[in-house]
Amino acid sequence: MIRLTWVQPEDLIGHELRQAAEDGRAAGPDGGRIRAVAARWHAAGGHDAPPRAGASEPVAARLRGLAEELLDELATIQSPLDEPSDLAAIIAACPAWPGTQRPARPNAADTAPTRPDAADTALTRSDAAGAAPTRPHATSTASAEADPARVLGAWLGRAAGCVLGKPVEKIPRAGIREIAEATGNWPIRGWFTAEGLPDDVARRWPWNRRSAVNSLAENIDGVPEDDDLNYPLLALSVLERHGRGFTTEDVAKLWLDELPAGRTFTAERVAYRNLLDGVEPPATATRRNPFREWIGALIRADVYGWVNPGDPATAAEYAWRDARLTHTANGIYGAMFVAAMCAASMVAADVEEVVRAGLSVVPERSRLHEAVRLAAADAAREDDFERVIDLLHERHGDLHWVHTVNNAALIAATLVHGRGDFTATIAGAVAGGWDTDSAGATAGSVAGALNAGVPDRWRMRNTLASSLTGFDGVGLDALAARTREMMRA
Repeated sequence: MIRLTWVQPEDLIGHELRQAAEDGRAAGPDGGRIRAVAARWHAAGGHDAPPRAGASEPVAARLRGLAEELLDELATIQSPLDEPSDLAAIIAACPAWPGTQRPARPNAADTAPTRPDAADTALTRSDAAGAAPTRPHATSTASAEADPARVLGAWLGRAAGCVLGKPVEKIPRAGIREIAEATGNWPIRGWFTAEGLPDDVARRWPWNRRSAVNSLAENIDGVPEDDDLNYPLLALSVLERHGRGFTTEDVAKLWLDELPAGRTFTAERVAYRNLLDGVEPPATATRRNPFREWIGALIRADVYGWVNPGDPATAAEYAWRDARLTHTANGIYGAMFVAAMCAASMVAADVEEVVRAGLSVVPERSRLHEAVRLAAADAAREDDFERVIDLLHERHGDLHWVHTVNNAALIAATLVHGRGDFTATIAGAVAGGWDTDSAGATAGSVAGALNAGVPDRWRMRNTLASSLTGFDGVGLDALAARTREMMRA
């Protein structure tokens, strides 16, 4: 029997119950209904959400019918938290929402509204924080020009951070440190290696089996394929094919045309299944999808920032259009946060400006905003980054290792603490022990842009492996050139 991970109903119930605890439903006025669902599920022999695995044992398939019924019942219970997914409501919840510099596509359902008087306040508080959002004026100015070296640096940084984190993905923080110490690489200053790794450490903390063959110092040969690199390629493709007026439906069609289903995970795989079932966006993000606040949308957002240098509002709008295919609330905010940071990283002077831009597009009362704000403050105050990670784990240790909130907080913390040092930044993202390749990739993207490049030790042969049509073997310099073309589109 094939155990397809992340989509079988019997594997989703535990995660949906966990999501109900996180989004306030379990403690809200309908908490009794949540508890009743959990009782029925456990009485039938159903399991809780596994901490790291994506599928249960085949015997659990006998519970599929009950799981489908309970998932649909849980979907009728709304979160009591003030965390909207609608773009206009998101903007209204962001008093520091930045001005939009580039005109949005007219008469498009997915177009972002913006505050009418904020066009020149890219990283400052709007004077009309309570005003109703309206569409931007057609006379808005174009985005700022970006240094070509920053664009290439962003691609190089994303690749380096991703590959650094790949072999230790799913290994917890303690294991990552033990591996690094045992091979003379702590604090982390280079690629992980199996050379000199004691057998007992290797048995205790086995490498990610798919990545150890191409992501260790002794076997890296070009940039290996990864979903954290495939999604930026897809974002570039949707812009090239459909222009700046692309819609969520355009993203969905591109996925069906170009993205192999086996290269999707968690929320993306659920949404893919929903598309094949005939479900239309944005319902693809909510139908039997307990992963809708996990990290998937966050890792898809960089390109939307890079093509809007100095314009975090437009970058966030583009990320919203993409993210709503698969995510809601904090899952969407994570994508908008990263897109805004990447837009700022093309022109900003320091990481504080970048993180401030990211926070400006995240609703102030959301869990993500609080987590990032506290993480950045910790990182600015604490000299020892291990202490910063301690604080992050104290606050967010109950979240899944690929949730958006904990990983976004870690990304912000390592950016602030790294103070522009590329190596320290990607090392901190990986040492945090959550989604190591994803956090490393995003932190590397921002740091690579700010530095207009990466140190030689982190450069790989200029070829990227990918299962996406037309991209296998592409050079990062070619991708940077195509990105610059989309800046001018």
